[in-house]
Amino acid sequence: MRAARLIKMVLLLQARPSMTGAELARELEVSERTVVRDVLSLSEAGVPVYADRGRAGGYRLIGGYRTRLTGLGRSEAEALFLSGVPSALREMGLADAASAARLKVSAALLPELRDAATGAAQRFHLDAPAWYQEPETPALLPVIADAVWDDRRVRARYLRRDTTVERELEPYGLVLKAGVWYLAARSQGDFRVYRVDRFTAVEPAGDDGGDGSGGSGAARFTRDASFDLPAFWAERAAQFARSILREEVVLRLSARGVRQLPYVTERAAAREAIDTARAAGGPDPQGRLTVTLPVESDEVAYAQLLALGPEGEVLAPSGLRERLAAAARRTAALYTEPGGPGGAESGGQRAG
Repeated sequence: MRAARLIKMVLLLQARPSMTGAELARELEVSERTVVRDVLSLSEAGVPVYADRGRAGGYRLIGGYRTRLTGLGRSEAEALFLSGVPSALREMGLADAASAARLKVSAALLPELRDAATGAAQRFHLDAPAWYQEPETPALLPVIADAVWDDRRVRARYLRRDTTVERELEPYGLVLKAGVWYLAARSQGDFRVYRVDRFTAVEPAGDDGGDGSGGSGAARFTRDASFDLPAFWAERAAQFARSILREEVVLRLSARGVRQLPYVTERAAAREAIDTARAAGGPDPQGRLTVTLPVESDEVAYAQLLALGPEGEVLAPSGLRERLAAAARRTAALYTEPGGPGGAESGGQRAG
């Protein structure tokens, strides 16, 4: 632990011209007294750390000293590729590895390039969770992430609907989608997707000795070299979207409604419906386009299509058309009836 801290101190001083004791203490998460002791230890070990006295003083390395401890370890290199998603790193327990990797990279750069990391961080940022959601880190995410990094087989209990099932999994990859973590894993020869927050227990699967290792320790698996996580996720996401669209709605859309439809319903399905309608004949003389849109259910379609307002007219099914017509009448009444929420009575309450 202390050796790692001393290495980090050297890398910090190598990456910056000078640092105060308070700055080093903050970066290393120790007291300033500990910083003083560590500097003395480095000096005794032959590292030329010099202390400038006075108000503007601090610690610096003398004579262009450069450590050779800048080689990236495996976990640090892997974490570095994810360093644009700091919240994801923290949740997977990789924040320290990423921090060490960035320090090593900074130490290896020419002095005029050492502000590259800060410049990039101030210009690009990924905010993965969706709006209006308070993201929660699944308790077992760090354990699963470790298994993914190490290609280690695990035994897991998973909550599926109202029952708990047990599975032995080969965890291939993690996906963060709109603030929700998913695991892509192989089970009994098939690749499947699991929500990480539904795991109730995860532990390493014991080695049965089948690989000649003697049957000790956690069992590791050999990854399928053809597995492509981004391509797998894109395919499964598309399959899921198609699988839940079991009903159809016939819509007549204005030009504005055509533009709005992909933003109020499933985007790929909306665009496909619009392209099909255009290819089949295009808009009518009034510029309206009639599309057949796959939807999850009448209830979901009702909630989504309300957002189109007068830019979309449901032609079928008749029950959905009647519900939207009734909603339109109620909405119109709010703006025309004197006793409505926007009428004289409401105005009197505001005045009082």
